[in-house]
Amino acid sequence: MFEDIVVRYLEYLGYTVKRGMNFTDIEDKALKEAKKRHQSVTHLTEENIRKFIEEIDFLRMKIPDYLPKASDAIDEAVEIISRLLDLKVAYWNRGNVYFEPLKFPGFGEIYGLDMTRWPSKKRRFHRDTYPGMRWNLGDFILWHGYNKADTVYWDTSIGKGRPSWNIQDPSMIFKHFNETLSIYCGGFDNLFRHHDYTRAILESVWTYPMARYWLHCQHLYVNGQKMSKSKGNMYYIDTPLEQGYEIQEIRFFLIYCHYRQRLNYSDESMRSVVEKLKKFRRIVRTIEKKIAQRTNPDTRVAQRLKQGFEEKMDNDLDVRAAFNELYEILSTINVTTLGLSEASGIIHALREIDGVLKVIF
Repeated sequence: MFEDIVVRYLEYLGYTVKRGMNFTDIEDKALKEAKKRHQSVTHLTEENIRKFIEEIDFLRMKIPDYLPKASDAIDEAVEIISRLLDLKVAYWNRGNVYFEPLKFPGFGEIYGLDMTRWPSKKRRFHRDTYPGMRWNLGDFILWHGYNKADTVYWDTSIGKGRPSWNIQDPSMIFKHFNETLSIYCGGFDNLFRHHDYTRAILESVWTYPMARYWLHCQHLYVNGQKMSKSKGNMYYIDTPLEQGYEIQEIRFFLIYCHYRQRLNYSDESMRSVVEKLKKFRRIVRTIEKKIAQRTNPDTRVAQRLKQGFEEKMDNDLDVRAAFNELYEILSTINVTTLGLSEASGIIHALREIDGVLKVIF
């Protein structure tokens, strides 16, 4: 949702945006889950991707221009690994390929990793992902070499096997972009072990920086706790819908915050946030009723609305402060004495702003 706001606000400002969102569809967890369900990994991941895109559309999000899957970028992964091997920043060990972070200048800079903690003894980490928000101080895997028990693998120029999770983002970027990305996004958990890996891999084979800006959003919690199946507190879109909330209200709850602050869902917080949106929309509907056809808009209040909105959004995408600014301005207007042209200007400005928020009309 936060990425949708980024895209929509950039377009509101007049930029043309090309966006990609990738799917890592062949990592360890997917293979394990597919085996548990007695399904092919393709069947499992394709169904999850389909549902995910349906919910994106449902919540009024823009569908990204590119939706690559790791399984469609095997050639790119192999090409990158081959180059890394030639550059001697990657190496073979027991049929797998590993990347040596110490051979990439600036490794850990995105997170701010203290490289003095790096162990002198060689260590290798073989799995795609590890639990917890901690660092694996050692070499990370790029290519899982084939073994007889494998059911998912590719026969490539570097041998049989499959790309690791760490190489999948770089391979999909490599397939669709050949320039420095303006912005790279992800959850704050990607600051641990992942985005520094991605940067190190790509910038080892590119002659230019991977991205100008890195934005990381915090997670959604439920009643103060992280969602997990074991706790029985997994919430889906169906949950607030069954409680009677509208799509715009659900979307508003999810954007009415700062993306770098943890968002907590509870019945009380949901009701409070939605009530604020309802009050705002009631004011807007009252103003709309005053508009006559072909009324020339008066832009004085409209300019205040847009200026206030943009000032807050330009401050690190502070959607909450931006909406509160709109609410404050509208709340001080005497709607009963509002002229037709003023009303027209306000609605025109709010429709432009709602191209970003998608919750007002």
